[in-house]
Amino acid sequence: MSVRLGISACLLGEKVRYDGQHKLDRSLRDTLGRHVEFVPVCPEVECGLGVPREAMRLVGDQAAPRLTTIRTRRDLTDRMLAWAERRTDELAKADLHGFVFKAKSPSSGMERVKVYNEKGGVIGKAPGLFARVFMARFPLLPVEDEGRLSDPDLRENFIERVFTLKRYREACADTSGSAKTTSRIMAFHARNKFLIMAHNETRARVMGRRLAEAVKPADADALRAEYENDLLRAMATLATPRKHVNVLQHIVGFFKRDLDAAEKKEWQDILQAYKDGLLPLIVPVTMLNHYARAYGSVFLREQTYLQPHPLELKLRNHA
Repeated sequence: MSVRLGISACLLGEKVRYDGQHKLDRSLRDTLGRHVEFVPVCPEVECGLGVPREAMRLVGDQAAPRLTTIRTRRDLTDRMLAWAERRTDELAKADLHGFVFKAKSPSSGMERVKVYNEKGGVIGKAPGLFARVFMARFPLLPVEDEGRLSDPDLRENFIERVFTLKRYREACADTSGSAKTTSRIMAFHARNKFLIMAHNETRARVMGRRLAEAVKPADADALRAEYENDLLRAMATLATPRKHVNVLQHIVGFFKRDLDAAEKKEWQDILQAYKDGLLPLIVPVTMLNHYARAYGSVFLREQTYLQPHPLELKLRNHA
């Protein structure tokens, strides 16, 4: 099972914009694209509008704006919404792990798309029409736009969430029976314990208690869905340096009887440098991976926190 990401088609270099151009994002196509399968979507083209076409914008009520062309003021709202409902039905069967929207697009903007009044003045901001329908249909699915992904913390959080969701669905695939489902989910939670803690320690503990109490789950599908929802809510919280330090200290505690005085001093120096913003997260994590290999901790070697996504993406390399 590969990571499957929906994405605005123009970000992959497809010439589908109103002016016949594209908005290629090379970091998405050429870097992230080596590790995921993209599912391109262009709302305007797919709902039957041509290329090139008249530019559009959102107008009217900020809570429920209309989509109209700028020059002729043709109202395309109903056409776009009808298509969006059909398309999200199709995407529900595509097993997506996330979606990357085109920022500021009146159809695909995730947020902060300008809404105008009839005189052309900006009265507020809202999601694009397709993005609004998509996010209402899949409220917990990881979504971002390419503008927000330029922030290293948001980029890491998004990619971490989609890879975690992929691993969870993979772990639960082809299970039959409540007992087997519970066992698979408990094993997943054990491997991802520290990763979830780095995002939301309170939710991680609640999720663990719920699993411990799931002796006779009434329905395997319900259990899978409930845990997935809890997982996505927990992972949506940003993992901050303070939270990472907490997790790092938990993990290094497993080696308190193995490390000599010099190694403990080296570890404390590295951890302090990370706290002070002088070293990126990859440095203390690399040390913990070394300890896990050197001192034979199978439990820690299996912790996804130590490598939650491909190293080539360099998501933990920024200080």
